[in-house]
Amino acid sequence: MVKDSRSKNDLHIDLVDAYEYAEAKFLALYPAGPKPILTQTHRPNEIQNEYYKVGRTTGNKGVTITNAKGGQSPHNYLPALAFDVAFKVGTKLDWKESNFIEFARIVLEKYAETIVWGGFFKSMKGGDKPHFELKNWKKLI
Repeated sequence: MVKDSRSKNDLHIDLVDAYEYAEAKFLALYPAGPKPILTQTHRPNEIQNEYYKVGRTTGNKGVTITNAKGGQSPHNYLPALAFDVAFKVGTKLDWKESNFIEFARIVLEKYAETIVWGGFFKSMKGGDKPHFELKNWKKLI
């Protein structure tokens, strides 16, 4: 069975540094708040293609979760050239937009030259707030 990854071990070293920096600063600023977690690092092409079908040939018509087919996403490479985050409160995930905006602010205060936040993506309605990728990822493949 093909599996995706949430492991920092599957992530490009520059993204590991950025995630660890932002995670530590977020937790220091909001010690009683939600905890950032990695929800996606590497994603094999087979899984990427399944995600691409959602809203097109499976799931709710028109409700897509990605515009990238297998091999077109920075998640599809090892080391992964992108990561996705979420926030955990106890055993539940907290998807408040403000968490993503604050985490992105922290990432970009130090890594704006090298990392793009998916919240700025115009190709998806509302952007892709959990997503962070290396700006030059296509040059690395």
